[in-house]
Amino acid sequence: MTPEPEDPVRGPQVGDATEQVLGRPRTLRRREVSAAAGVPLLEARRFWHALGFPGVGDEETSFTDADIEALSHVVGLIRAGQMDETLALSMTRAIARTADRLAAWQSSLLLDAVLNDQGAPDVPVHDIDAVLDTAGGSGLGGRSADDTQASHIAGERLLGLVDQLEPLVVYAWRRHLSAALTRLFSEGHSEAGGKQRTVGFADMVGFTTLVTRLSDQQLGRLVARFEALAADCVTAHGGRVVKTIGDEVFYTVENIDSGVDIAIDLLESMHEDPAMPRMRVGLASGEVLAHLGDVFGTTVNRASRIAEVARPETIVVDDVTAAALASRPEYRIERLEPRPLRGLGVTGMWTVSRAGDPRPRRDGRAPSSGHPGRRPTRT
Repeated sequence: MTPEPEDPVRGPQVGDATEQVLGRPRTLRRREVSAAAGVPLLEARRFWHALGFPGVGDEETSFTDADIEALSHVVGLIRAGQMDETLALSMTRAIARTADRLAAWQSSLLLDAVLNDQGAPDVPVHDIDAVLDTAGGSGLGGRSADDTQASHIAGERLLGLVDQLEPLVVYAWRRHLSAALTRLFSEGHSEAGGKQRTVGFADMVGFTTLVTRLSDQQLGRLVARFEALAADCVTAHGGRVVKTIGDEVFYTVENIDSGVDIAIDLLESMHEDPAMPRMRVGLASGEVLAHLGDVFGTTVNRASRIAEVARPETIVVDDVTAAALASRPEYRIERLEPRPLRGLGVTGMWTVSRAGDPRPRRDGRAPSSGHPGRRPTRT
């Protein structure tokens, strides 16, 4: 295989980087890999696709000895009776999807760091409300998606960190696996069983407008800051971030008090930082279905719909959550008019805050209690 020439400006080429990460030269065709692993080509192809990789031609030398070892290992688990093929494929997909997101995330972080080092246009946003109040965009140029020089520098830096990051990846997986095993053993049933949880959706207000008014780099930094704040708040109270979806974080926690405290801390953190948008949170408590790392059910849908109707800088909860807090003097609860929610019918809702919270809104008014037509009730 003839090595690709190295550009003195751009550094290592794609082929060089790939072989450096894999640790072996790509000299094998797919039929050679399947034969060496002792499995039919069709079966080998299924595992290759489960890993999230596109198909390759018969004559392409895209594989290394590491591919033989990985395929042989998975097939060995099946032949030893530790997994059937369906479970092995599903486990492979789980690993692949997680690894794909991790690699993309790390690449973005390194590229952002390089752009910052190069002084790319990234005027700090000190007052996000002022950005939202402007009639048009910020006028800031976002980074170019094909900024070749920055991309190559980021690639070289990431390439140099591979061996240092790999032990951390394995360590983090083992720690999270330990927590998952603890939950399995303590709950006494598989994760597919129903569980009582408090579910929260925390949503940045005005994010759609910000997408059109911030530079790419500013927007990326805002989302990264939001995800970091959310992760810190959720984990500090023993919760779990199920997923983040751009401007929204979806979390669960066993204890209702903890679910509310997460929401309050998130609102306070965002309120105290004028460079961050205002936030609203919807909470619901009840049975959920946890499966394949995600969480489903009517409770989840209710929390999501409640977040959609909440006003900025408010926490709105369902009847179950409010009832659990009714005798707690540290919380202030105000009843809202029940209203129909999409797919759920008429739903009772309440606002929750810390008792005696003097926090004003950024516009100087008292925190909003939700939607019009409320019936305030101190409980």
